[in-house]
Amino acid sequence: MILAYGVANLLQSAAAARTTVHHTFDPGLLVRLAGQRTYLLGIGCQVLGFVLAFLAREDLPLFLVQASVAAGLGVTALLGVLVLKWSLPAAEIALLALLLVGIAALVHSAKPAPARPLGAFAVAMLALSVLVIAASGFFAVRLQGALGSVVLGSLAGVGFSAAAICARPLANEHSALGFFGNPLLYLLVVHSLVGQLLLGLAMQRGSTTAAVAAMDAGGAVPAAIVGLLLLGDQIHPGRGWLGALGFVVTLAAVIGLTRYAEPQHHHVVADVPRHEKAPLQPAATSR
Repeated sequence: MILAYGVANLLQSAAAARTTVHHTFDPGLLVRLAGQRTYLLGIGCQVLGFVLAFLAREDLPLFLVQASVAAGLGVTALLGVLVLKWSLPAAEIALLALLLVGIAALVHSAKPAPARPLGAFAVAMLALSVLVIAASGFFAVRLQGALGSVVLGSLAGVGFSAAAICARPLANEHSALGFFGNPLLYLLVVHSLVGQLLLGLAMQRGSTTAAVAAMDAGGAVPAAIVGLLLLGDQIHPGRGWLGALGFVVTLAAVIGLTRYAEPQHHHVVADVPRHEKAPLQPAATSR
């Protein structure tokens, strides 16, 4: 899952860098991105990561699975250095190492267990959250640069977090009728699409590292809280301190990565007249 998400982040970033920057919450961006083979390969890797994460959520607590998704950021960064010639400062390399330490602590503290079902009120709140996230994204698209990457990435993370909350009890449905008749399945799809659109917009506006780190931070906390309070997620006895430390370290690392975010892409701006548009540049870093 970690490897698949890391490759997906890199491929989708490269595709977003070749697409004109959008200043509106336009779902048509996904259609334009889908016209690029690189983006479709990235979506394929993301689907693979999603399936593996879905299977993991059948027994593993959300605080572990969602935090582990953040480790894909390390794969993205390393591939960016090797393939796209990104340049990572020493402090960012240290934060990536800290991220792995946090994930290791979470793995050691998590106790596998099936999820409890969600009540009707919780399902209704998940449905309402789609509208809240989409409305927030409608206004956030006006932000540019690293700030735009962080805000839109955070909203994408909240959307993916809601999708993860839907997936945890859904993964324990073992009959076709129970699976396809569960409203959580359709909420999962809608939240994932909204999150995907917001992530594409975030990657257009600045640093890929900033967008993905903000997405991981925004997606970790809500899922962890809901998982522990409502879904029956468990920690091995006597290891609660290790789980808390691992979660805090992981979250601090991904948030810390956004501090070093500066634009990595040079884009064509969507509202500039055609004859004034600058040529597209390859993905690069100014850090």
